[in-house]
Amino acid sequence: MSSIFSKIISGEITSYKVAETDDFLAFLDINPNAKGHTLCIPKKEVDKIFDLDEESYTKLLQFSRKVAIAIEKAIDCKRVGMTVIGLEVPHAHVHLIPLTTMEDARFTNKTKLSPVEFKAVADLIKAQL
Repeated sequence: MSSIFSKIISGEITSYKVAETDDFLAFLDINPNAKGHTLCIPKKEVDKIFDLDEESYTKLLQFSRKVAIAIEKAIDCKRVGMTVIGLEVPHAHVHLIPLTTMEDARFTNKTKLSPVEFKAVADLIKAQL
């Protein structure tokens, strides 16, 4: 089950990485709801988040928490929301979305950023980790 996320993990597709461990990767969503919208994924290919073994599931949430705290420090927002949907890519992932209004969580209004802006946002978040 090779997905676009597997290609990001292997480096075949470039991404704006925010954080990485041996088991997990966080990178900016290329089609963000808001500036700083980040995806946290396990490097192991698992389609659905609830198919992760309990330890991996817990560690993914712990990793996501660290990234969310960094996002909240780096990006002007009221809070960082977390959602798991999983229909768009068959690879378990957590969305961390800086929220100013509920509209930021709807996946209908998208923010456009240039490559320079994406890199700057990724660097801001990384600096908080």
